[in-house]
Amino acid sequence: MIAIVDYNMGNLASVKNAFAKLGKDTVVESDPAKFKDYDKLILPGVGAFGDAMEHLKERNMVNAIKEFAASGKYVLGICLGMQLLFESSEEFGHHEGLGLIKGKVVAFDESKFSEPLKVPHMGWNRMFTTDHPLFKNLDEEHYLYFVHTYHAVCANKEDIIGTTNYGYDFASAVAHDNVMGIQPHPEKSHKNGLAILENFINL
Repeated sequence: MIAIVDYNMGNLASVKNAFAKLGKDTVVESDPAKFKDYDKLILPGVGAFGDAMEHLKERNMVNAIKEFAASGKYVLGICLGMQLLFESSEEFGHHEGLGLIKGKVVAFDESKFSEPLKVPHMGWNRMFTTDHPLFKNLDEEHYLYFVHTYHAVCANKEDIIGTTNYGYDFASAVAHDNVMGIQPHPEKSHKNGLAILENFINL
C-alpha cells in the first residue's frame, strides 16, 4: 500500500486521482506513527520550502520520514516534495531539509540564462533521463509539466537521473538508493506522468 503524506502543503487529491487512474488505491496519511505500515511513501508539495519543513516538524513527521527511508522502503518526492529531500534550501533565507539526498535548493540564476526567460519555470518541458527504472516505457521526448522557481543542486552527480534545460541544465529528477524525487508534476503530465507513477508502483 502507498501512503501520500498529508502535511497541509500540496494538492493531495490530484496525486491520489492519478494513482486511481492506474487502478492503485492510495491512502492520504496524516499520522506519522502509521508510516511504517506502508510499502511506499509519496511526499508531495506546493509552496515554500521553509513553511513545508515547519509543517512537517509540527506534525512530528520529519523523523518518521527519515526512519521510513532508512528502512529501505521507497520514497518519492514530487515538486516541493523532491526539494525537501535535500539538506537545505535558500528559499526566503536558509532552511534545513530532510537531508536524505546530499545537496541544496537554489533559485534560478537568471544571469546564466542564454536568453530572457520568465521565472517561475512554468509549463511543459523536456526531461533527459538516465536508464533508471522510474522512467521505463516513457515516451522518447519525455515532456512533463513544471511549476517552480527554485531547483536542486546535487552534491553527487551520481544522484541525478534526469535533467531539464531552462536557461541552463538543472537536476529535474534524482535518486539515491530507495529515495527518489522528481521536480515536475506527474499528476499533471498526462501519459508520461502516469508512466512514472506506474513505474514507482512496480518498484
